[in-house]
Amino acid sequence: MSDNIPTRAGGLGPAAATGGAVASRPSVIQLVFREKGALYAAYMPLLTDGGLFVPTTRDYRIGDDIYLLLSLPDDPQRFPVAGKIAWITPANASGGRTQGVGVRFPNDEKSRQLKLKIEEILGTSIQSAKPTQTL
Repeated sequence: MSDNIPTRAGGLGPAAATGGAVASRPSVIQLVFREKGALYAAYMPLLTDGGLFVPTTRDYRIGDDIYLLLSLPDDPQRFPVAGKIAWITPANASGGRTQGVGVRFPNDEKSRQLKLKIEEILGTSIQSAKPTQTL
C-alpha cells in the first residue's frame, strides 16, 4: 500500500427494511492518517467546509451520506464526521488515480475546527504543487 493512501477499516452498508423497501443508513468508515503526506494527498481545501478523499471500491452516489471516524497524524483523538459524497473517482480512472470518493464535511462548528486542525498539521505544504488524490 502506498504511503499516500490512508488506512481504511471496515464499513457498514445499507440496511434492508421490512416490506420490500430498502432504507439506507450512512456507511461508517474508519480513516487513519499516520503520515502528513497521506493527509496532504487526501485533503480537499477547495471545499468550503473542507473534505477528504476516501479510497473505497464501494458504489456511492453524489450526495450519499457517509460517516467517518477520522484519526490524524500524532493525535490519539478520533474525529467523527457526518459527511456527504461530493465526487467519485471510478475504478480504472485516468492517470492511475485511486478509486474512491470525495467526502464533503458538514457546515458546522466541529467541522470548522477539524478543517483548521488539518490545515495546521499540513502547514505551508497545503500550497504545494505536489499531486494529490483529490480534484
